[in-house]
Amino acid sequence: MRISGLTARQRAFLATLVELYREVRQPVHYTDVARRVGVNRFSAYDMLKVLEQKGFASSSYALTAGHSGPGRSNVGFAPTPQAADLMARELAEGRLGEDWVGVRERLLARLREAREANPREALSDLLDRLPDARAPLAYCAGMTGALLLNMRRARARAGSLNPFHALAALRADAGAELEALAGLSVGSTLSADDDSGPSLTQRLLDQTRRYHANLSRLSGEARSALAQFLQEALEALD
Repeated sequence: MRISGLTARQRAFLATLVELYREVRQPVHYTDVARRVGVNRFSAYDMLKVLEQKGFASSSYALTAGHSGPGRSNVGFAPTPQAADLMARELAEGRLGEDWVGVRERLLARLREAREANPREALSDLLDRLPDARAPLAYCAGMTGALLLNMRRARARAGSLNPFHALAALRADAGAELEALAGLSVGSTLSADDDSGPSLTQRLLDQTRRYHANLSRLSGEARSALAQFLQEALEALD
């Protein structure tokens, strides 16, 4: 599995760079990365340049500690904030377990498929597959996907109504964004629901109390994972 466009080998080099940088608190020479990973210096340099192109590393030609010998290139590499965010996320996902990683990937795949599907049918299918509420993070992620699909349905039915704009205004505060999501989603379709068959908006309303109850049970780490999932879900539906 690839995360943020990185292969397992690239993530291994990035993790090593982050580890070394935390030890010395300054740009790391590529030969030090090569030594720690167990590859030749040319392979390490090439891999670090790839990470730089992807936005996970930055290079500089400042002097590095212990490397003042004559004739030696003093190019050093440092992880970017994007790299730190990725490492923190992978660490959190590791603690949350493989089950969460699988749930996350399956939900994102369904949301990507939903872009080409009938909005009502896609939403109904996702509601039918909501995880058991005894798994709070998985349930909240499933509801997050359903609520976003409902907002997409509202936008498709009324061009002047775009609840995603209101959600974007809350993006600076992940906690507020998660708390407001249900209200924004359900409110966007209360006046424009489908007449045929069971009301999807009513089904969402029935689940909203469970969503907020499970949201309150999440640890800080799980809430951070859910906030990250919300951003990925928005991208999957874009």
